[in-house]
Amino acid sequence: MEIKLTENQTKGFAIVKDNTIIAGKMTYSIPSGDFIIIDHTEVEPMYNGKGVGKQLLLKIVEMAREKNIKILPLCPFANAMFKKLDDIRDVLK
Repeated sequence: MEIKLTENQTKGFAIVKDNTIIAGKMTYSIPSGDFIIIDHTEVEPMYNGKGVGKQLLLKIVEMAREKNIKILPLCPFANAMFKKLDDIRDVLK
């Protein structure tokens, strides 16, 4: 599976593809230069329970570390993952 990040000035998203199928997508808003807001996660039903959402979040966390920005997880899934995974809390706003 391949994960790609796409951004414009105020929005961004990560998608994970399994060949030609979009298995999942996580969207975020960019209100300022120092943080982003993860607002939605979607995973196709046939990929539920396979770690697709976690992979998307980890890709966005990696990007946040590279850009030295923080993440505000308003999406219930992303918020739950930040509570569960100690090793990604360094980017938490």
